[in-house]
This record gives sequence, structure tokens and C-alpha cells, in this order.
Amino acid sequence: MAERMSLRQLDYFVTAAEVGTMTAAAQLLYVSQSAVSAGIGELEHQLGVQLLVRAKAKGLTLTPAGRLFLPEARALLARSEELRLGMREAGRGLAGRLTIGCFSTLAPFLLPCVLEEFRTVCPDVTLDFVEGSLDELQDLLREGTCELALLYGADIQAGIDFDALYSVVPHVLLPQGHALAGAEAVRLAELAEHDMIMLDVPPSLRYFTEVLAAAGVSPRIRYSTESFETVRSLVARGAGYSLLIQRPALAVSYEGLGLQLRRIADDVVPLPVGLARLSGTRPTRRAAAFAAFCRERVAGAADATRRASPAAGAAVPLPRQRRGHRAAAGTGTVS
Repeated sequence: MAERMSLRQLDYFVTAAEVGTMTAAAQLLYVSQSAVSAGIGELEHQLGVQLLVRAKAKGLTLTPAGRLFLPEARALLARSEELRLGMREAGRGLAGRLTIGCFSTLAPFLLPCVLEEFRTVCPDVTLDFVEGSLDELQDLLREGTCELALLYGADIQAGIDFDALYSVVPHVLLPQGHALAGAEAVRLAELAEHDMIMLDVPPSLRYFTEVLAAAGVSPRIRYSTESFETVRSLVARGAGYSLLIQRPALAVSYEGLGLQLRRIADDVVPLPVGLARLSGTRPTRRAAAFAAFCRERVAGAADATRRASPAAGAAVPLPRQRRGHRAAAGTGTVS
């Protein structure tokens, strides 16, 4: 009978691949370096492939086989931890750690309320997060660094499933005293002769360019920046207008200069916001509970906000739960 690889061997391999040296892996795992090296060697022998290249000067490098095997090994370790916790949770509530991802410009508007309110639903689940661009978050999903990610439903790659929660539309951001600030809504064609400050974080550049192109406008981009607040500060200084989706509660820049937000009069294709996960994977109970929470609370809050004020901003204020009150989390799978 062929030898079976062990969870310990998988743990040695994943840790060594993440930290880059056998010595550092041994220190993290509280074992000897020889134990880590021997365990990974046995794993490679059982698989019949080399997973890591050892070089004294450069440390450890994943081979092509190692790069393929790493997310699978992470998934197996996560599943074993889920099984262990499931047995401990029998007759009790959910517990353990869940890491989610969040798109960088969404994070300040969504994460604080999500982190706080999910704790009232699943108080024994430790919710951590990572931020990043669309491409970075989808890479993190593939690597197993996070199990779910809150992001825009644009440029979703093959192998990633996306479940829309709500949709948003952009607004026009103008400096105080701008010629177009006197109207309640701005037609996109009116922006053609004005300089634009572009938020250059995918999918913003492509999406905003397409929104303007649909109205026959080729934007006169004066400045491009990856910083949401730099866009707002440049607009406040009169350097140009911008299109943005998220709306801070205060219409002022970091310098305290005023800004004018105006609704777009044209019909604009909405941009969905939702949950992404790796296709073909079975979610943990914690991830399933978080997905159910987002579908019920985040999507529900967005719908309520939109009904109350169709021109309201993209921030989604979740209704607060009373402390000590545990809402039903649900255990449906992520779809």
C-alpha cells in the first residue's frame, strides 16, 4: 500500500513555502529544521515530484509543481481545521477564524460596519481581512489566503464565482463654484470640455471611460491617481471634475475645501458589488454564515437605502444589532 501524506507534512510544506526558508519554518512550527526538511522530502517522494528548490543564498523557491500543489495543500489543511472545529462546535455556535478580502476603495465604507455587525451574529468567529485590487484579491482567493472577497463585479477572472449583493452608479464630483454645480444633475455631455481627475484603480479607469463614451465623451484626463482621497483633494482645488462611486459623509477634502456631488442625469450601467470565491470549492461553515449575513444584511441595507433615497451614496449603513442579541446566521452554501 502506498504511503499516505500526512497533515504534518502538508503543514511543513505550506509554512516553508510561505516564509521562504526551512529555518524560519522550523521556528514557526517549534520543531527542528531537520524535521521540516525530512517531512517535505518525504512528501515529495510520495508525490513523485519536487516541490521546492533549495538554494543557500536565495532560500526556497517553488517549482511549477509546487505552485500547483500549494493552494491544494492549503485547502486540505483548512478542511482538516474545519473538521476539527466542527466536532468541537457540535451543539455550540460557530467558532474559529475567517479571512475575507475587500476591494481597497470599498473597504472604508463596508468593512467597519461588516466587522462590527457580523460579530453580533457570530461572536465566536474571528473575522480578519486583507485589502487589495481586483487582480490581487482574485489571486488571494486562488492562494487560499482569503476564502471570500467583497469586490466589484467587473473583470472577474475564470475560476472565480461572483454573487452580486447590490449595484451602484457613479456621481459627478465638482469643486465649489464650478460652472456645473448649480444644477441638481449633470449630463455627461456637459463634461466634455472640462478637465478630469481619473481614479486609476481597476476597474475604475475602464468603467468610467465606458460610462463617458456611452454619452459620446472622450475624457480630458489631466491627472490620474490610485488614491481616492487624492482625487477628491485635486477636485477641491479646482484641477478638474471626477466620477466616483463611494460617497464620504462629509463633502470636504483633507484640506477642508468644499466639494459638490451631483447626480448623473444620463442612464448609467450600474456596477454590481458582491462576494467572490474560488469556483468548485466547498465553503467552510464560517464562510457560509458570512455569505448568508451579507445577503441578508448588506444587500438588504443597500435596498432600503436605495428605496429611501434613489440618489443616495454608495455607503451601506447596516442597522445595528443590540449587543448580546444573536441573529440567525444561516448555513447555506455560497453560490
